[in-house]
Parts: sequence; structure tokens; C-alpha cells
Amino acid sequence: MSEISIRPAGPNDLAAITRIYADAVRHGTASFEIDPPDQDEMARRFEVLAASGFPYLVAQSARTVVGYAYAAPYRARPAYRWTVEDSIYVAPDGQRRGIGRALLDRLIAEAEERGFRQMIAVIGGSDQPGSIALHAAAGFRIVGTLACVGFKLDRWLDSVLMQRALGNGATTAPR
Repeated sequence: MSEISIRPAGPNDLAAITRIYADAVRHGTASFEIDPPDQDEMARRFEVLAASGFPYLVAQSARTVVGYAYAAPYRARPAYRWTVEDSIYVAPDGQRRGIGRALLDRLIAEAEERGFRQMIAVIGGSDQPGSIALHAAAGFRIVGTLACVGFKLDRWLDSVLMQRALGNGATTAPR
């Protein structure tokens, strides 16, 4: 695979983003969705995040989008407004090549620049050592596991919760 570049996602990336996510929904546990959303729905989700100032990135190799990542509100209530949840998806042929780490590193930097103070990773399945290791290497720590909270691919799935401070974290009040 050629050199990877990370850049902000745009509307022209939505077909590739939709394909990557559809594969993750059908074959993996990173998402607890059962049916992949169509491109119109993915465009709606993208527009909401982009309009609200959340970082949304793509990884590109040889002019092909091979992964994407975004930060979204962790929860809707106002006290959570400084906390984001990360999502990272890499095309099957791009996995285990450092693309996820490059996306996560840039996502952390972008979230810090926008003033967010905590990032949460909700990992679908405690049997996902790659995702857990990726987040641990980027400074996340496991804060809990929720047992048997989703049923997908004919099995019950756990959620592993990991957390990382951004910028000043919880040491000072946000502005």
C-alpha cells in the first residue's frame, strides 16, 4: 500500500465511507448496527457532525479512501458537551497497516484543537484485541466493560469502555 495521507472528509468521500462502514456493519462488531445505512443516511450523519464542528477525517492511499474516523458527542445532555466518542473504520484490505493509528492520532489532535477535554472509545466486543491495543497505544485506559449488551452475528457482545484526556482534561474548567 502506498503512503497514507489524512485529511478532512468531504461530500465526495461519502461513497467510499459508506462502503467501508457497510462492510464493518455486515462482518464486524465495531458497530452495533445490523443493517448498513445507505449513502443518503451516511451523508445526513456526516453533515450533522460537520455542521456542529466535530472532526471527521479520511485516510487516503493512492487517491483511494481506505479508512475514516470521526468524533461525535458522547451523550446528548449539556454536561457532556466537552466529551466526544471516537469512531474509526478501516477498509478490510487496509487493516493492520497503521491506518487506524494515523487516523486516531490526527483525530485526537483535532479534538484537542476544538477544545474537547475527554475522548471515549466504546469498543464492540471484549474479544477485539486490535482495537483495544490501538486505543491503549494512543493513551486510552480501560474504564469498564459492559457484559452482554448487544446481540449481533449470532452472539452476545460486550462493550469495552476506554477513556483518554484531551488537552487539559479534567484538571481545569473548560472555556
